[in-house]
Amino acid sequence: MGKKLSGKDLIKLGFPKNNSINVTLGQINRYQKRVKKEQILIEAKKVLLNPEAYQGDGIWGKIAESLLKPVEIKKHALKTTRSSFQIYGENEIDDQAKYQLYDALKLPVAVAGALMPDAHSGYGLPIGGVLATKNAVIPYGVGVDIGCRMCLTIYPIAISYLKGKKHQLENILSEHTKFGMYETHKIKHDHEIFEREEFKNIPLVKRLKDKAYKQLGTSGGGNHFVEFGTVAITDTANEWGLDVGTYIGVLSHSGSRGLGANIAKHYTYLATKQCPLPKHVQQLAWLDLSTHDGQEYWLAMNLAGDYAQACHDNIHARIGKLLGSRPVAKIENHHNFAWKQEVNGEECIVHRKGTTPAAKGELGIIPGSMTAPGFIVRGLGNPESLQSASHGAGRLHSRRKCKEKFTKSDIKKQLKANDVTLIGGGIDEAPMAYKDITKVMANQKELVEVVGTFTPKIVRMDK
Repeated sequence: MGKKLSGKDLIKLGFPKNNSINVTLGQINRYQKRVKKEQILIEAKKVLLNPEAYQGDGIWGKIAESLLKPVEIKKHALKTTRSSFQIYGENEIDDQAKYQLYDALKLPVAVAGALMPDAHSGYGLPIGGVLATKNAVIPYGVGVDIGCRMCLTIYPIAISYLKGKKHQLENILSEHTKFGMYETHKIKHDHEIFEREEFKNIPLVKRLKDKAYKQLGTSGGGNHFVEFGTVAITDTANEWGLDVGTYIGVLSHSGSRGLGANIAKHYTYLATKQCPLPKHVQQLAWLDLSTHDGQEYWLAMNLAGDYAQACHDNIHARIGKLLGSRPVAKIENHHNFAWKQEVNGEECIVHRKGTTPAAKGELGIIPGSMTAPGFIVRGLGNPESLQSASHGAGRLHSRRKCKEKFTKSDIKKQLKANDVTLIGGGIDEAPMAYKDITKVMANQKELVEVVGTFTPKIVRMDK
């Protein structure tokens, strides 16, 4: 950019001697490094003279906000009492997860909360935690893997196909699903999501577009998977008009990949700068939705969620094509996200970190483990759980504990006993790492009703 822009340059233009100078220099250094200084000064003068016209702009919107209504940065104290909450399956949940929820309920923006029976401790809000806030969104309340979700497609194929064509099905998962940080599909598919305005207007997101394009239709590492299994429909009044009986299903679990992770990292950093909190709860820093950054995160979060859905659509389209069949039903849901929802008669932001939305009549899928059944559920809309349910069985042992406690031989015995084939997967994802899904389901009977089950048979995970 030639000679670097300085605070003195901005004061000469007429900028007030306040934080608007720091904000402007920060935005320019982050997003306008290659633009000539003269051009930046011309644009900065326009913003100074008419900041209202630049509100919401990806680069200049934050500068306009600093001139019109600067974001107030003040250290927040926690409330002395907790907001209302409910815990399901309390005896099955570790104390640390409970304490994390208790801390979150003391935030000045907290309205209500809940803990699901699969809950365990995480960063910020515990995994399995639900938190309603007033006009504030907590990036770590959503989680790093924004829009992480489940997707199940059901096919009108006889289940004998699973044994008769086992080798071909294993090959489909080995050759046509991609996992981890570096695997991508050789033949890339386009998607309408890449036409979204957020990819043009939000500078951070714009820079991530190429990565998002390359990673479309891929899955992350850790506990993410794509698997073939048997689906048993048990509810005669199911939404798809399917006969009670058994079908073949494809279940996937993954999120928004590098796009979501980078969005989470960037806005968590901004939240911690704008919202100083006591050290032990700093990860619960929030963005005010009335601010430029709060609005920008909300748009970026929703984009990441839609991108995660596009990834699952791509995975299932590829597999459906190879099966030569069209699905007769599809069930899907986010479990790392924030929604606008009415709580106690007022609009709130409801964060579900590792929890399934369970509004009345809303469908979802709650997996067990690679050797345990998952459950197709219909929400009962329970207000005390903020219309939420668990997102799985939940971890019983940490990844580190699994590596100390179990061997590959232990896992092989479990897989053989349950007639499951595993492609990839590490000791940290051993079936024994997870709680008993039947206990978890028993602890949330007032949250969801069961429509059917999914039992894994061929499982693909990251190596």
